[in-house]
Amino acid sequence: MIEVKDEQSMVALGERIGRLLCGGEIIELVGDVGAGKTTFVRGLARGMGVDETVQSPSFTISRQYDARDGLCLAHYDFYRLDDPGIMANELAEVLAQGKNVTVIEWSDTVRSVLPDDKLTMTISALSEVVRHVQLSHGGDKSKKLEEQIR
Repeated sequence: MIEVKDEQSMVALGERIGRLLCGGEIIELVGDVGAGKTTFVRGLARGMGVDETVQSPSFTISRQYDARDGLCLAHYDFYRLDDPGIMANELAEVLAQGKNVTVIEWSDTVRSVLPDDKLTMTISALSEVVRHVQLSHGGDKSKKLEEQIR
């Protein structure tokens, strides 16, 4: 369990993790609206060397950002999607690309396309600013990443 004391600490956690990524990682973010998922992704992008401002993909469903070393950050938010439809196909293509780091919010709709080997980060709000982040992995690659984070 990681305790995050404020918004800046959530960005810093994301940045630290972003520096560890080398492509092919899948991170599933679980948490209520306002838990800090997109704030985390802003830090992740910074750690990956993304120059653009990261915006929530709540209305666009997906956003992609060029990162260091030819990496691409693919950020999905399926909150408004009841049926995966064509997005499941797009996600499957993105997941197959070795240079992509894929972050998924509200993944229930596309669970059938997600591989087991992903890092799940469950963010729980303890107060207005304090969060607990629980990590769990589903395979060798995500296990290695979780061990590096801890």
